[in-house]
Amino acid sequence: MSANIKEEGKYKYVESGGDGDVLLLLHGLFGALSNFEEIINEFSHKYNVVIPILPIYDLPLRKVSVSGLVDYVEEYVEYKGFEKVNVLGNSLGGHIALLYAIRRPDRVHTLNLTGSSGLFESAMGSSFPKRGNYEFIKAKTETTFYDPAVATKELVDEVYSSVNDRNKAIRIIATAKSAVRHNISDKLDQIVCPTLLIWGKQDTITPPFVAEKFHEMIEDTELFFLDKCGHAPMMELPESFNEILLNFLDRHPMERK
Repeated sequence: MSANIKEEGKYKYVESGGDGDVLLLLHGLFGALSNFEEIINEFSHKYNVVIPILPIYDLPLRKVSVSGLVDYVEEYVEYKGFEKVNVLGNSLGGHIALLYAIRRPDRVHTLNLTGSSGLFESAMGSSFPKRGNYEFIKAKTETTFYDPAVATKELVDEVYSSVNDRNKAIRIIATAKSAVRHNISDKLDQIVCPTLLIWGKQDTITPPFVAEKFHEMIEDTELFFLDKCGHAPMMELPESFNEILLNFLDRHPMERK
């Protein structure tokens, strides 16, 4: 996508600008800016859409963990001076959003999750793919979606490049293992902000029962399932996803001073 990436100090991010409420988007382990392209296109006229590029491949190895990424998001929000944010996370990004909402309830106005980890996830199966196995990566990337055609060659190439870079592969494995260890079922009752769950009915990575468990354990939640949809609804059914998200955010505006 053509979004301009800004670099300031240790931060790389995309920001639409404007005076609207902040909509902070957190990508997953294999996430790319293109994953949020339709959200940026739809919401930039009304919201300040911000996407920090999570330093999964740049953190010191000792800090490569879900907690290390939550630290980064917390520092980034402080750096930008955002008093309140609407946080939206997909997959690992949802896991980070959950932990950030628990840590900083004073900063999170609404929480929006889609295909979030934190309770259960099945990403790469029981073993990490052998380097150089393009067809395996292609097949695994396609299973992210109900319609395998959504896994474009560009997307598959990006994932393939990541797992074939030794430095990146080590960090991917470390982050994925950290996410599995960092189950937060015992902390979900600490989330106090309005929470929206948008889930694909055919999500095989964080199946529908995960969304139902979040709905049960987080007090103030709304849950929507999208049919013929996998792990990334904002990519696969962007119109339906955006309509639900916009309706939710419109009903939960931030107070203006």
